[in-house]
Order: sequence, then structure tokens, then C-alpha cells
Amino acid sequence: MKIENYSLLTDLYQLTMGYAYWKNQKHNQNAVFNLYFRKSPFGGEYAICAGLDTVIDFIQNFHFNHSDLEYLASLKGNDGKPLFEKEYLDYLSNLKFTGDIYAVEEGDITFPNMPLIQLRAPLIQAQILETPLLTIVNFQTLIATKASRVVTAAQGDKVLEFGLRRAQGVDGALSASRAAYIGGVDGTSNVLSGKLWNIPVKGTHAHAWVMAFPSELEAFEAYADTMANNCTFLVDTYDTIEGVKNAIHIGLKLKKKGHQLAGIRLDSGDMTALSKEARKLLDDAGFTNASIVASNDLEEDIIFEMKKNGARIDVWAVGTHLVTARNQPALGGVYKLSAIQEGSEWKYRIKLSEQIIKISTPGILETYRFLDSHGKSIADGIVDTLQNYSGEFVHEKTFQNFHENQAAQKIPLLKKVFENGQLIYPRKNLEQIRTFSAQRKKMFNKELFDLYNPQPHFCGLEKNLFNLKSQMIKK
Repeated sequence: MKIENYSLLTDLYQLTMGYAYWKNQKHNQNAVFNLYFRKSPFGGEYAICAGLDTVIDFIQNFHFNHSDLEYLASLKGNDGKPLFEKEYLDYLSNLKFTGDIYAVEEGDITFPNMPLIQLRAPLIQAQILETPLLTIVNFQTLIATKASRVVTAAQGDKVLEFGLRRAQGVDGALSASRAAYIGGVDGTSNVLSGKLWNIPVKGTHAHAWVMAFPSELEAFEAYADTMANNCTFLVDTYDTIEGVKNAIHIGLKLKKKGHQLAGIRLDSGDMTALSKEARKLLDDAGFTNASIVASNDLEEDIIFEMKKNGARIDVWAVGTHLVTARNQPALGGVYKLSAIQEGSEWKYRIKLSEQIIKISTPGILETYRFLDSHGKSIADGIVDTLQNYSGEFVHEKTFQNFHENQAAQKIPLLKKVFENGQLIYPRKNLEQIRTFSAQRKKMFNKELFDLYNPQPHFCGLEKNLFNLKSQMIKK
């Protein structure tokens, strides 16, 4: 089935709440919603924000077409009568986004409770957009962060995303490729992702190629005859070391014809030991520049251990664990109402819970990043733009304090993306986003990105906002 419009990609309760807002004449009441995550993923201390450009596309194309409205008209309530009255559907037929959106730039380093995206819009618009925005940002932020961790483990080696065949569906595969590239991988096996975003595409060949020939040597020779400028041989179909020797044999033939053996790929066995032996064989044969590529259910912990044990791997092809974020398959980002306008006055809203982590922050929020004289980030602080600004910040868990006079500079993190429904943000291509993310990582001490003992980064509430939140909890 071909999907031409994704505006119904939302939970039913968003539309039923929208209906109730409309019936109660609250649909045009201005409101502020913040999208954020409560806890950094993978046991780390940060996340790389991703998905904004996809959000922009969604907002620009947001509308309910005739087919959508026909479907909604067919829905029934518990009494068998139409769930929505015709006048509401007529209203939806003309609904477009007319509000403002602020967002952290894609690729930036972010922390719990910091707004990644903020909507200031009529209540019904902001409500209906909750689910698709969470769908987009949760997944891409999760995968970008996972990719960053894999790249950290690789310690400067090349990393490729090879997860297309194991991804969670077509969109999961495409979104994962995009987000992984933001997170720092060097390329993908996904050709459509290469076309869409100009991500470098990489690949070798499968075991089936070798098995389709009488012998491995014949398979390698036929491949070299066809792909002389792209020869990386998968050497473990039968006996890995014999496979390496066969690759060297064909590599010597390539050399005589003016071509180079690009490398070999290991996909099974004790790849640490095999890579060491393979490296020696390749070097002894004069192929010191031939890369050794590793695949086979890799992720950051395995890569870290292999590196620690001296594996001679040059390129890490990471698939299933990366595109599915197998050790934490969801970010858990949320979308909460923080203020609503009544007349000319803003009324703050807070979501309470017996679980402290689930208590939301009220206000019309902004985040500042504080830098030292060398341009290094020393703290982030969340402020309410309508409160008096004290310059002092309180960490909600540790109650540690930070004052802006400890910093040489502060920069606001939320950029205005839409104004009155119109895009005003200068969009970046994926390469620019990836470069920006790499630059932002340099703002922080490398200990923040440590895989096993990360150093927390201060992110607190401005003191007056902290006090307001505390008072609202008590009331």
C-alpha cells in the first residue's frame, strides 16, 4: 500500500482529545509543549539530538486529505455511532500548523530534561503532533547516540552501518542509517540511504557468492575480474586462514594488472586472533594497506574488548546492535504541557508523580550552555523565560549549584524553526549536521563520552524556576 500522507501517523487519543478541545472551545488556546528525555540512554551521560530535519518535513506536509477524513468518518464509538461529527472533520480538513517551534540543533549534545523541541501553538495542533514528533526524535536520537558510542569504542578506526537487513522495517532502516551517520559512522551498506542523503555506501560480497562457485579461489578470481576496483573478499566461508591466503593470491594478480586488493572481511570465529594472523599474512605479502573489516553482531562492548586485546581490525561493520539499539531499544522521550494561555496570561502546568523522575518542569523554557574561556562547556542551565533571571542554577538530583559568573560565555540552545507556521530555519544537509555534531562533541571533556565511567555534565534549573517547581509540587 502506497502512503502519500503521514498525518494520520498519530495515536487515536490525540484526535479524540483534539475533538474534545474543539467541542469545549479550547482548541485555539495557545499552549507550550516540550519534548525531552528523562534519562540518558545506554547507561551514559548524554544523547545526540537527531531527527529535526525529518520533523521539518513532517510539519510542512501536515494536513488531512480526503482519504484521511473518509477513514476518520468511518470510525465508530462504543454505541456504534460515528466517533467524530462531520463539523469536526470539516475543521480538520483545513487544519495546518500555524504555531512556533523551537529546537536544539540536530547533532548537538543534550541531557535529561532539556527541551529538544518546544512547540508554542494552538492546543489542538500541538496535541495532535505529539506522537509523530516523539516517533521521529526518540528513534533517531537513540540511534545517533548508539552510533556515537560505537565510534568511541573504535578509537579512530572506520565504522560502517551494516544493519539494513536486521532493521525494524523500511523506515527503521532508513532512519537508522541517517541517525548513525550523524552519530559519526563513516558509511552505510544501505544504497537508498546513500541516494537520499549522500551517505558513502560500502559493501563487500556475501558467502553465497563463494558458494556459487566450485571453489573459493575461483569465486575470488571471478569477483576480481568483475570488480577489480572494489575487491574486499569475505574470507570465512570455509577456512578463514585459507581464505586469507586465497585473497592474497588473487591480490597479487590484481597488482600485476595495476589494481589494489582493498581488503578482507572477517565474519566469524575468534576475530581477534584471526585478525592478527591475517594481518601478518597480508603484510608479509606486501599488502600493508589492505584493510581488515570485521562484522558479525558487533557493538561497542565487543569492539572495546577486541581493541583491548590487540585485534588488528581497520574497519568495523556494525549491524543489528546499532540499528535496533538492541541493549536499549527505546529512548523513552516524553512530550509534556508546561504552560497554557488564558486571556493574556500564561498559566504554568506541571505533571506530578510519585516517581520524581516523572515530574515535569513548568514554564516557557530555554536552555543556556555555559562555556569557559577555551570554549569548553562547563554547564547547561534550563530557564523559564518569564521568570526573573538569577544566574544561579540548581541540579535537581545532587542540589549542586552553578553560577553563570563561573563562565566566560553563554549560548542559547533553542533555535526558532517555525514562526506562525512558516519555516524560518536554514536547513542543513546531512554532511553539515554530522560535521556540526563532531564539533559540538569537542566542546566537552572526553570523559563525558567514556563508555564505562562517564563523567556527568551539570544540567540544572535556574534557581527561581527550581523554587517555582518546588512550590508547585507542594501545592
